[in-house]
Amino acid sequence: MVDRQLVDGDDATPWIFDTGPLSHFAKAGWLGLLKLIAGNHPVIIPDVVHNEILSGSARHPHLNLVLDATSTWITVRQITETGGVVAFAKYSSLLVGADGVSNLGECGVLALAETLPGTAIVDDRTARQAAVSQKVVHRGSVAIILNAILHHGLSREAAGAVADDILATAYRFPFEPGRFISWAIEHGYLDYE
Repeated sequence: MVDRQLVDGDDATPWIFDTGPLSHFAKAGWLGLLKLIAGNHPVIIPDVVHNEILSGSARHPHLNLVLDATSTWITVRQITETGGVVAFAKYSSLLVGADGVSNLGECGVLALAETLPGTAIVDDRTARQAAVSQKVVHRGSVAIILNAILHHGLSREAAGAVADDILATAYRFPFEPGRFISWAIEHGYLDYE
């Protein structure tokens, strides 16, 4: 039996992205695929994530692809409503480092996911732990790739190539290159063929 709780179906729940997943999909050349996988899900980034991407774009040119997408299919949303500001403060107390800026993007993502509501797309372990503790629906990049197999007809071979390309950008996944499909089967996310 496949555990489909890891992935979302085809509803229209917003996907609220952190910088890391967007950055690495873009760097690996798969940002367009991400748009297709999102399907009916509105793709949103909080203003703090937009600011991170904007400030990093000079050093990391692939981030300009994400910025370009904010004029077409990625929506930038400011956190201005009282509930969002309160949630952002809560996540700041849980996640922001001593430097006062580390994890601000994750705070914005979790605050919007809690208050819209939506699904937080975060890969950072600490942010995922905060999501669990606050009962915020969240998924990671691996779930997005699995979603493409289960709901959008992406072949296992193509999904493995996507995972490998993202791993090649120095991103961390719970498997080695070439092992995505076998890992997914071993963990019950995909059936044996």
